[in-house]
Amino acid sequence: MIGLAFPMMVTCRAAKEDPWIGQVDAVFSGLAPSKEPGAAALVRKDGRTVFERGYGAADLRTGRPIDGRTNFRLASVTKQFTAAAVMLLVHDGKLRYEDSLTSLIPGFPAYGHGVTVRHLLNHTSGLPDYEDLMAPADPSVPVEEAQITDAGVLALLEKQAAGRFAPGTRWSYSNSGYVVLGLIVARVSGRSFPEFLHDRIFVPLGMTDTMAHVRGRDEVPRRAYGHTKEAGAWRETDQSPTSATLGDGGVYSSLDDLARWDDALRLHTLLSGSEMRPALEPVSVPEAGPVGPDGAPAAYGFGWFLDPWKGRPRMWHYGETIGFRTAIQRFTRDGVTAVVLANRADLDAQALALGAAAPFLGSSGK
Repeated sequence: MIGLAFPMMVTCRAAKEDPWIGQVDAVFSGLAPSKEPGAAALVRKDGRTVFERGYGAADLRTGRPIDGRTNFRLASVTKQFTAAAVMLLVHDGKLRYEDSLTSLIPGFPAYGHGVTVRHLLNHTSGLPDYEDLMAPADPSVPVEEAQITDAGVLALLEKQAAGRFAPGTRWSYSNSGYVVLGLIVARVSGRSFPEFLHDRIFVPLGMTDTMAHVRGRDEVPRRAYGHTKEAGAWRETDQSPTSATLGDGGVYSSLDDLARWDDALRLHTLLSGSEMRPALEPVSVPEAGPVGPDGAPAAYGFGWFLDPWKGRPRMWHYGETIGFRTAIQRFTRDGVTAVVLANRADLDAQALALGAAAPFLGSSGK
């Protein structure tokens, strides 16, 4: 596991009061000098924040320190919000999990006829990966001008004659599927995807700084910028040709807002326990099943990986995009949630989140 040694930017309870604090802080020790890109770390136990610290700089131009309100691009941690938006429309009676792609997006090619909303949610749709369909990037064109949008992804998918496999027969992680889900949310609700998330999830939960960011239409407050270390020096690598899509990875959020999201999941604020149940049922397929980022067998529901860690039930996800690494680990039986958001590409956010959660697992939290 990779560690960190950035200056602490957010105070928390002293180690003498909670012996676990020093253990968690040690997870982030031993790597970098002060004025570098860094990370934000959060641990919650039974709905109480027991550790929240920021390390390093949100951007190297100003040296602005990372804290609990710094907003990071979540990358694929976005998928749980996309799934929740779909589930809210099912709650509203405007959508069903068995609705077909072609009924929801008229004009989609015939290979989408057997694809359902459920297939899109649990990565069994077989839709081609849009990154494989994009033309090679032209280095002479600024990245922001070359970015593909959700509409561009749909256009690429509509040019294809067939999917990768018959829907429901295999599992294959699909950013295309979650882009399409964002488009479906917009079409069914009559609001843009960012507006729906804002109105139905973020505002009701008090996540006032969280947004699905669209360049030129909004500004991310207290924004962290992504970085990569090249030839011993940090370079800002905040955007790529795929950084403008929404449903698969376009949400920005902070530790403080993700603590509110954790409360909503724990207390069933948006969706009841029975309404959340389909999201937490591992998908089963006759051929190749889910695998995690390490290539090992895993389990997946709607926007969440579901396989246990050391025998402890959990719902979790990771995110990786240029300059950012993110992870959320929710140990449902233990009441422990750990979040790590990093604006540098050299960290293993998943390992860091597990390391931060470990001291609290099985403890009383007192």
